[in-house]
Amino acid sequence: MAADHIDAALLSRMFMAGAQNLSDNKDIINELNVFPVPDGDTGTNMTLTIMSAVHEIQAQTNPDMKSLCKCISSGSLRGARGNSGVILSQLLRGFTKVVKGSDSIDIPMIADGMEKAVETAYKAVIKPKEGTILTVAKGMAEISRKLVDAQMPLEEYLKNIIDYGNEVLQKTPEMLPVLKEAGVVDSGGKGLMTVMEGCFDAFIGKEIRLTITEDTAKNQAEEETPVQPKLRFGYCEEFQIHMDRPVSEAVLDEFRSFLGTSGECPVVVSEGKTIKVYVRTGDPGMILTKAMSFGSLSHIQVTNLSMEKHSNRLIRDPEKVLKEQQEERAAQQAPMKEMGFVVVSCGEGFDEIFKGLGADCIVSGGQTMNPSTEDLIGAIDKVNARTVFIFPNNKNIIMAARQVKELVQEKSIIIIETKTVPQGISALLALEPDRSPVDNQATMNEAVSAVKTAEITYAVRDTTIDQVEIHQGDIMAVGDNGLLAVSKDIREAAMQAVDRMLTDDSELVSIYFGKEYSEENANRIARDIQEKHPDIDVAVENGGQPVYYCIISVE
Repeated sequence: MAADHIDAALLSRMFMAGAQNLSDNKDIINELNVFPVPDGDTGTNMTLTIMSAVHEIQAQTNPDMKSLCKCISSGSLRGARGNSGVILSQLLRGFTKVVKGSDSIDIPMIADGMEKAVETAYKAVIKPKEGTILTVAKGMAEISRKLVDAQMPLEEYLKNIIDYGNEVLQKTPEMLPVLKEAGVVDSGGKGLMTVMEGCFDAFIGKEIRLTITEDTAKNQAEEETPVQPKLRFGYCEEFQIHMDRPVSEAVLDEFRSFLGTSGECPVVVSEGKTIKVYVRTGDPGMILTKAMSFGSLSHIQVTNLSMEKHSNRLIRDPEKVLKEQQEERAAQQAPMKEMGFVVVSCGEGFDEIFKGLGADCIVSGGQTMNPSTEDLIGAIDKVNARTVFIFPNNKNIIMAARQVKELVQEKSIIIIETKTVPQGISALLALEPDRSPVDNQATMNEAVSAVKTAEITYAVRDTTIDQVEIHQGDIMAVGDNGLLAVSKDIREAAMQAVDRMLTDDSELVSIYFGKEYSEENANRIARDIQEKHPDIDVAVENGGQPVYYCIISVE
C-alpha cells in the first residue's frame, strides 16, 4: 500500500529513482533535439545536473529532510549544465525551499512546493518561452493546486499530476511551431516528466535498480578513450607547511632537492613561516612524511591524474598540462589584476587563439559537453583578478554562467553573453586594458553584436525545418537564428551560408576548420569566397572543434 505522506527516506528514494530513470532514458531525450545535428545534449545535461545532487546525497548517511533538501538544491545548482539543466536545478531549488522545514510532506505542501518551483524557474529565465519545460512544470503546478481539496489518496494525487504533465508535454508542439515542424515534443519537458515518472515508481513501491553515480554518468556522456599507459608520476600534490620560525634558504634548498629526486616539476614558494608546495609524484605519502619533518601541514590536496576529467589530455601531454598548472599558481602569487577572463572553448585551436588574446583560464566545453556552473566557479577561483569576465561562447551555457554570479561573492563577475566562439574572439579583441571593466563590458557587447556565425555539420535524421526537407547525412549550415543552408556538399553549404550572412557593411570572413576537416579544404572555401567577393578579407584558422566541419564568422 502506498504511503499517505512523504518523509525524508521516501523522498530520497523517489529522487534517486527519478535520477535513475532520467539516466536510463537520456539518449531518447537527446534525440528530441529540433536541429538534427550530432550534438543533442538535453538528456545528458539534465542527467549530469541531477547526478551532482545524487553525489551529495550519497555522501550522507540517513539525511533528515533539511539536509536532504540542501543536497538536492545545492548539488543540482552547482552541477547545472545547459539551459535545461539550469531550469531543472531551479525547479528543484524552489520545491525544496518549501518542504525543507518539515519532517513530512503532504498534499497541500506538494502544491505549495510545485508552485514555488515554477516561480523560481521562471525568474531564472529572462525571456520565458511557452512550449518548453517551463510550460510542463507550470501545468503540473496548476493541477496540483486544483486537486488539493479533492480528498483523494496521495498516490492518486501524484498520478493525476504526472498524467496531466504528460498531456501538457504532448501539446508543446502546438505551442512552438518549430517543435511541430520537426515532429518532436520539447526535450526539456520530456526530461522533467522522465524524472517525475521515476519518482512515482519509487513512491508506489516499484523495485528500482539503482546503478547511478555522478562518475558513471560522466563516463557515459564523454567519448570512450583507449587504455593509456600508467603514468610514472601519477599524482599532483599540493599543500602548505607551517613552521615555528621564518623559512631559511637552507631549508628551501633541502626540500627542493628532495622533491627533485622524488617527483618532477616542483614549485616551492615561501611566505614568512609558511612554505607552499606543488609537485607531481608517484608517492604522495612519502612527500608528506618528509614535509612533516619541517612543520605542520594544511591545505593538502592530492589529484590522481588518471582519474581527472581530461585524463586523456594529461596522459597525452603531461608536461604541457603541468606547465599550465604552474603558470596558474604563479599567477595566484602575483598582485591581483583589475580584470581577468574565463573563456569556454571547444577545440585546441580555439584554445590557442584565446590564450593569445589574454584569456586567464579556458574551460573545455561547447555543444557536445556543456560545462557546469561548478566548472565555471572553479575556473574563476584560478583567476587572480578583482573583476572576472565570463565568455560562455554558446547559447546553452549562458544560463549556467548567470548562476555563477549568485554563488561567487569574493569577485565581481561580468558575463559577456557570447553565443558562439567567434563572438568570444571578437569580444576579447575589443578589450581596452586601460579602461574600466564596465566600459569594456559595453565595448565587448558592441563587438559581439557585429558578429554573425554559421556552423557546418551533418544531419543525423530526416526532418523538416523552416519548410526545408532535411535527410540524414545532409550537410547543414546552422546560423544564429536558424537554418542557413542545406546541401550534399560542405563547400556548397558554406558558400550559401556566407552569401546569406554578408551585407554591404561586412569586412571579414573567418573560417575555423574542425578536427574532421582539413586546412586544405578550408582554404578551398576561402578561395571560393575571395573570388566571389573580392572586397572581403578572408582568414583561415585551426579551431580543432568536434562535430562541426567548419565554424564561419562574418564581421
